[in-house]
Amino acid sequence: MMDAGPSWTKERVELLKRLWSDGRSASQIAAEIGGVSRNAVIGKVHRLGLAGRVLKANGAAPAGGRRPRPESGAAAPVAETPSMLAPAPPALALVQPAPSSATVALPESARVTIMELREFMCRWPMGDPSTPDFRFCGDRAIAGLPYCTHHCRIAYQPAAERKRERKVVGFR
Repeated sequence: MMDAGPSWTKERVELLKRLWSDGRSASQIAAEIGGVSRNAVIGKVHRLGLAGRVLKANGAAPAGGRRPRPESGAAAPVAETPSMLAPAPPALALVQPAPSSATVALPESARVTIMELREFMCRWPMGDPSTPDFRFCGDRAIAGLPYCTHHCRIAYQPAAERKRERKVVGFR
């Protein structure tokens, strides 16, 4: 049977309590006590119910650099993100750019249904996929790519340009 190392004697537990209340980190306590790991210190702290820390008089965080969690056990409020506020629209609708002066309007005859779509045609979705009017661009695609020249400019933007556009819209 393997030796588990030094046990938690009364003196070691008292030293642990004192160092913990001083704001020392579990690593620092383990080094000072000796013969125990950081995880052993953390486990003992939790078993003793010492999880809370006392802030120093100047309001600074304990030596570990972290502030204690609220005693109530309540989770910290989570900032709402746009993805949390509303359900995501259908995947094909995400690909469509907002109408702008740079958007080129294709004649209705160039737009094709999924059944008319061929390998050489632009696969850029146009309209709402849940409506019967939904079509694909249908213009001549660039060889090896799924989109025409115009839609490639929209789909394959340099990272810096995408970032700049996101900031304009309001996302960070």
